[in-house]
Amino acid sequence: MVLLEERIRKDGKLFPGDILKVDSFLNHQMDIDLLNEIGKEFHRLYKDCEVNKILTIEASGIGIACITAQYFHCPVLFAKKTKTKNIAAAVYKTEVKSYTHGTTYDVIVSKEFLKKGDCVLIIDDFLAEGNALAGLVDLCRQAGAEVAGCGIAIEKAFQPGGARLRDAGVRVESLAMIDSMDGGEIKFR
Repeated sequence: MVLLEERIRKDGKLFPGDILKVDSFLNHQMDIDLLNEIGKEFHRLYKDCEVNKILTIEASGIGIACITAQYFHCPVLFAKKTKTKNIAAAVYKTEVKSYTHGTTYDVIVSKEFLKKGDCVLIIDDFLAEGNALAGLVDLCRQAGAEVAGCGIAIEKAFQPGGARLRDAGVRVESLAMIDSMDGGEIKFR
């Protein structure tokens, strides 16, 4: 998606350790016009899949997921990283290792909201190692839900997550695929 690639070139910030910050427009402060175009593109890619639920993980994917859900006319469900007192006792749970934070944590989804027969589109802002997405796919499989695929805003294609998911038979559509971030320069596929 040329629009997203241009915005990454203009406003993305590179940091050591293959960190790309897009917090000025995608996942902290959000450019709603850009997110709207991203949502339209995910709908174009998955419109024939009978998606009835969008799933993401807190917190950075929620904005993109909500805008995307408008085009599918379906609810958004987000996996929580901590269990709170007001969530149902019956949950699906999986373990996820965070590339960004360097920690491992459990993520949960209430069994009330993810069911057998759901056709789920998983949405997230980044794909690097693929651990969060693999965890979300696992939650769907625990529920007996079908995974239509994963819609990713930015994939670091030089890291193994995308290939690992695709090799496992998961459809992954990334709008901006980065081949390298060497020498302070972002190269797109």
